[in-house]
Amino acid sequence: MKKLKQHLFVYIALLIIVVGIMVWLRPKNHSTYHPRSFEEIENSGVLRIVTDYTPLSYYLQGDSLSGFDYELARMIGERSGLAIEITPEVNLSKSIDGLEEGRYDIIARQLPVTSEIKEELAFTVPIQLNRQVLVQRKEEGEGKELIRNQLDLAGKTLYIVSDAPTRLRINNLAREIGDTIYIHEEETYGAEQLIMMVATGEIEFAVCDKAIAQQMSKDYPQLDCNTDISFTQFQSWALRKNDSILLDSMNKWITDIQKEDRYKKLYDSYF
Repeated sequence: MKKLKQHLFVYIALLIIVVGIMVWLRPKNHSTYHPRSFEEIENSGVLRIVTDYTPLSYYLQGDSLSGFDYELARMIGERSGLAIEITPEVNLSKSIDGLEEGRYDIIARQLPVTSEIKEELAFTVPIQLNRQVLVQRKEEGEGKELIRNQLDLAGKTLYIVSDAPTRLRINNLAREIGDTIYIHEEETYGAEQLIMMVATGEIEFAVCDKAIAQQMSKDYPQLDCNTDISFTQFQSWALRKNDSILLDSMNKWITDIQKEDRYKKLYDSYF
């Protein structure tokens, strides 16, 4: 347990360092930002991308960067001829604000394409299929059983990342079962930290994408992520609603890359 908490503290420290470096490197005059047209992006030669800070999106391990979204962004940079500027941001709401303000051109994180969020953002072609799952601890010996029936979530408190689309699904689920499910939105931590908090026993339940939960459970075998909270959904990257030219270009680049063997290898290595 002590070792797990040490891992959590190390992770948070690394996140603070990475975000601090990105903020320090970011241009200081924020008043110069504005939503850019595709022509302006081409003329600048730089595509600004904001992504999540998780092993699946963008992750600092030792002295190297990794992550599915990070690697895919690099492939898009090669295909488009644009330099890729990547900023990690755990908070989805801040990522959307930055997109609308023009600090970023694209949100490169796995967002479920729901009717609610499509009213606010435009989405690329599907990048993967995923679903939300309940993360809980396997109990040693006899005692409390794992939750397998969604009806048993009545009265439970589920931790989620702040402003995550997961909130909408849990609210709908509460209506479906005819009972209250309490939601605690964590504004500071991302999905990986919440999963680690379940592993250490600091919290009882978290809800996150199945892909990251499965990856984390390899390092923390005491975790169970086999109870679905949502149906399988398409997940994509997001742009501003009116960025039709950039959206068409992104769809072309992504579709072409998805036909390549290196993309298949990349996808299989993370999913």
